[in-house]
Amino acid sequence: MSNLTSYLDAATLLEAFGPWVIAGIALVVFIESGVLFPFLPGDSLLVTAAVLRDQLNVSIWALLAVGFVAAFLGDQVGFWLGHKFGRKLFKADARLLKLQYLHAAEDFFAKHGPAALVLGRFVPIVRTYVPVAAGTAQMPYRHFIGWNVAGAALWVLSMNLVGVFLGNIPGIADSIEKIMLLIVFISVAPIIIKALYERHKLKKRATIVEETPAVLSDNTAR
Repeated sequence: MSNLTSYLDAATLLEAFGPWVIAGIALVVFIESGVLFPFLPGDSLLVTAAVLRDQLNVSIWALLAVGFVAAFLGDQVGFWLGHKFGRKLFKADARLLKLQYLHAAEDFFAKHGPAALVLGRFVPIVRTYVPVAAGTAQMPYRHFIGWNVAGAALWVLSMNLVGVFLGNIPGIADSIEKIMLLIVFISVAPIIIKALYERHKLKKRATIVEETPAVLSDNTAR
């Protein structure tokens, strides 16, 4: 278990890939993007690879291209699995394909519509199952592919740009732990922002409901 945990760390994975680092990054991003294994470090792998690109001897353009293609194809597989098998792949007591993960992705998809294919990219676990949820919901493929391209491009570009920015800060490449904390914050930020926005909407709605009787009473008195 300790060995498995260590290989879920981005820096450890990149080191283990050796000269096959580009192929390794492509494989991890592809699997995490829709092949029903959500516990790989997709976010941190893209950011860390961009930070360490000189040491890894890879160009930022190669990282962008490989990341986008892998993310796009992973979503394609996820959509096909959802379209072909639907909810039959998931069980409540499963170790990996838990029904609760699919429920979370379906709720996210139902709430945000096709935009979930873009927004879900930035939410761990959800990004793996949203394309499956889209396929299960029988989303028209011509609509899916456009949102798929947009989500893959925006996610890969933003993660790599964060890595490029951090890589330009002296000494940051020696502080991988700080990078990991930042990536966790980036991943959680959309959830926090959405929760704050929903809370604001509820407060605003409650204020309107409270003020309405007072307005009606004034009008009646007149």
